[in-house]
Amino acid sequence: MLKIGFLGPKGTFSQEALLEYKKGNNDFIECAYNTFAEIIYAVNRDEIDEGIVPIENSLEGAVSATLDTLATDVDLKIKAEIAIEVKQNLLIRKGTELDGIKHILSHPQPIGQCRNYLESNFPNAEIRFIYSTAEAAREVAEANFNMAAIGSSTAAKVYGLDIIAEGIQDSKNNFTRFVVVSKEAAQKAAKNKTSIVFSTEDRPGSLYRVLDIFSLWDINMTRIESRPAKNKLGKYIFFIDLKGHIEDDDIRDALTMVQRKASFYKFLGSYPEFDRE
Repeated sequence: MLKIGFLGPKGTFSQEALLEYKKGNNDFIECAYNTFAEIIYAVNRDEIDEGIVPIENSLEGAVSATLDTLATDVDLKIKAEIAIEVKQNLLIRKGTELDGIKHILSHPQPIGQCRNYLESNFPNAEIRFIYSTAEAAREVAEANFNMAAIGSSTAAKVYGLDIIAEGIQDSKNNFTRFVVVSKEAAQKAAKNKTSIVFSTEDRPGSLYRVLDIFSLWDINMTRIESRPAKNKLGKYIFFIDLKGHIEDDDIRDALTMVQRKASFYKFLGSYPEFDRE
């Protein structure tokens, strides 16, 4: 049976993405991990078959831990993508008074997504970072009546907490894109994306010459993200998403040219484009 890793414990948005990915198919085993990197390494060691990890959020941007690990530490492929709407809620133990909340717990990403709400309503509360929203909810459920957690409605149900404020994120257009990483490539679908990571020589116009290849082949580049390279200060690697599949003639030919012009190149996979409808 397929083993799939997600950021635990139960009740995280990572688990919600897993359930969306396997919707209508219960033939798998859920495996909870403490960090995104642990999930990726577990796939790389064949401890699990696939892993669900976030790669970007519409408010907070790229998830650097995922990008850096995929770029340099493992040789895995992106097999699928899932985008879920993230609704952050303030969770408390039943009986907690609002003016008694001294500590607010959550993962750094949700804390950043709710910055305005927290500054307006709890300017004096101590913010504590926890490795997952579900773990924050679990700690609040077991703590004194002076804590609150930011997390999902699923986490509230799992840990028996009350939701005292719904949708507290600063923007209502809050989506997180997750990817499924695996040693196996995805089958080609009707609509596909391709992801790569590369670096260029430190010469004027190097990046432009690479990006111009996609224009020449009339390829739609849907995302570009830069991250510092680990081997030298001031050097960067670039993550790019493209519309299309590596088996398409234009994608294959364009990436062949990119590989020739790049000082570092890695193909991260071609996979079905997620449809939220």
